[in-house]
Amino acid sequence: MSSTRLSKLLEFLESDPNDPFILYALATEYNAQNDKEKAYSFYLQLTDKHPDYVGTYYHLGKLLEKDDQKEKAIAIYQKGMEVARNKRDMHAFSELQGAYNTAAGLDYEDD
Repeated sequence: MSSTRLSKLLEFLESDPNDPFILYALATEYNAQNDKEKAYSFYLQLTDKHPDYVGTYYHLGKLLEKDDQKEKAIAIYQKGMEVARNKRDMHAFSELQGAYNTAAGLDYEDD
């Protein structure tokens, strides 16, 4: 099923190679298939060409954390919080802040 979804997304990309939603969907699909190289490629295209696409930052940060690149993940979360704040997307800001706090060891919850 996911290969069909991937094929469809790649078709969409051909017809509209600059659509941020398609780039995001491809990054997410490749990430779900554990193809980190392609996931990174599409996430980084988004941060480069569509830096205001807020959803990118949380998932790119999580992928970086999973890949033991905590410092890069923290920087991505910070950038995402800035973008979310500028767009007044407080829900995304809150999610990014939670991910940032956890990655930076600022999680104040008692275990």
